[in-house]
Amino acid sequence: MQENNMPKQRLCFAIFGNVYQQHKAAAVRQLLDCLARHDAQVFIDEEFHDFLISLGILEGGERSGRAEFSDFADIPHCDFAISMGGDGTLLKTAHRVGSSETPILGVNMGRLGFLADVSASDIEAGIDALYQGDYSVEKRALIQVSDSTGPLTDGQALNDVAILKRDTASMISIRTSINGEYLTTYQADGLIISTPTGSTAYSLSNGGPIIVPGTGVMLLTPVAPHSLNVRPIVIPGSSEVEVTVSSRSHTFLVAVDGRSLKMPEGTTLRLARAPYVARIVKRSGTRYFTTLREKMMWGADIR
Repeated sequence: MQENNMPKQRLCFAIFGNVYQQHKAAAVRQLLDCLARHDAQVFIDEEFHDFLISLGILEGGERSGRAEFSDFADIPHCDFAISMGGDGTLLKTAHRVGSSETPILGVNMGRLGFLADVSASDIEAGIDALYQGDYSVEKRALIQVSDSTGPLTDGQALNDVAILKRDTASMISIRTSINGEYLTTYQADGLIISTPTGSTAYSLSNGGPIIVPGTGVMLLTPVAPHSLNVRPIVIPGSSEVEVTVSSRSHTFLVAVDGRSLKMPEGTTLRLARAPYVARIVKRSGTRYFTTLREKMMWGADIR
């Protein structure tokens, strides 16, 4: 589902960035100069702000219409969040934005980039499109992870939740039910529960299908299952998945969009659609299947 917006002319932006891409961080200066020309109000994530100072892109104490922040919830309402990095940075940005549902523009300074699809060389055109209202906002479902005490603090995933073994030796047993009905007990290295957005991520590398965003489903993909008969399964997005894990190491990992939590065996987790969505900004003319074909190199002669 998409919605078109004509934004007001005095806009507020919150900027998040990848602090491991020194050779590409200069693109942030171009972004800041562009926002300054639009007289935008700008907030920069504290860690990224310090990183830019260390590179000399910002001067220490420089404000001039900018302010750093550590907690997104503490800054005034922002019209847009900007993610400077790859899809991993955008996932972190979506987590920080949380239930505010602030639209996120992803600037791709990484490699693949299914989510962050504005190139670093096209930053100014991307910002201008926001001011011209020449964009759409895609609503992407999130998965919420809960245990017996309620929703986990870091338990919201735009891509996927992975239930994984902690050691390199033995597999784990994952007893899985859908809406209270027993499905199977996976004997595997893990189980990935993903959104359509996450179907092109960890699930894909484990043989899962590609699912078009907005389809309204969830995907369960086993990681190195003991039985060859076990295959990925697509279930309605309104489903609640319940898993209980047994492990020889007596612990297991829960990776929520890459954020890992250690859990004791016997823990029962419930996974269901979150009560809010992530809103991803797409410039007009962006086409999913075109992006998919190009990123997956379908039709390319790689001989």
